[in-house]
Amino acid sequence: MAAHDNIASAIRASVAAGRPALVGFLTAGFPTRAQFSQDVQAVASVCDVVEIGVPFTDPMADGTTIQRASFIALAQGATLQWILHELQHLIPRCKAPILLMSYLNPLLAYGLERLPRDAEAAGVSGFIVPDLPFEESDELRVSLGKVGLALVQMVTPVTPDARLATLCKAAQGFVYAVTMTGTTGKVGAGATRGAAPPAVLVPADVLAYMDRVKRASPVPVCAGFGIRSREQVACFAPHVDGVIVGSALVECLERGDDVAVFLKSLR
Repeated sequence: MAAHDNIASAIRASVAAGRPALVGFLTAGFPTRAQFSQDVQAVASVCDVVEIGVPFTDPMADGTTIQRASFIALAQGATLQWILHELQHLIPRCKAPILLMSYLNPLLAYGLERLPRDAEAAGVSGFIVPDLPFEESDELRVSLGKVGLALVQMVTPVTPDARLATLCKAAQGFVYAVTMTGTTGKVGAGATRGAAPPAVLVPADVLAYMDRVKRASPVPVCAGFGIRSREQVACFAPHVDGVIVGSALVECLERGDDVAVFLKSLR
């Protein structure tokens, strides 16, 4: 089975068990490089898929939480080469498929010829590259495809139907359905970190958009951006195959809380 099939299979297995798949995001090297392997194992013990952010100096799709985590990790010397080395020597290997979320520059700097080989050796199943337009993605897609790694496609609420069909047709692993326009970490109108969730946990138009993506996609669909509560997960569950939890999980790591307990609370 190709690595990108492992991602879809893990998500579908969770749905078959009666619950949406849980994709947990953490920034590599945050809060410390020393605890990275431990944190990956903790997230993988609960989540169906693990998404690891490669720190970058200009994380344009990320809100303040993940920006802060990225800058701290960079200051501690976290690099793509270090991440792949740590994952390759992770014992035991994670049962949950691992994705790397990286902006394009670190991948180009690493080299697209050796990247797939080294990623495969590290147990990585695919990549999410938020600043890579689909029209410019052929080189990376072909390179990753040589060893069966996925290039996950992202769609948004303003993606036109024709483009949505194109992106879903090219998708591998799953389609990342961004819940809103803007950056990661937003809770919703009128809400702040630590405050009660807004009365409308997930607007009806967002759920209708998820249904539209599901109809277009031959692979699983996972909703991401701003998901941080059990109630939100329950709202999304009938409309998607999985949910992605990022900023809320990074904040949990930042506080030193038990990430496994937090992730289990979302089920």
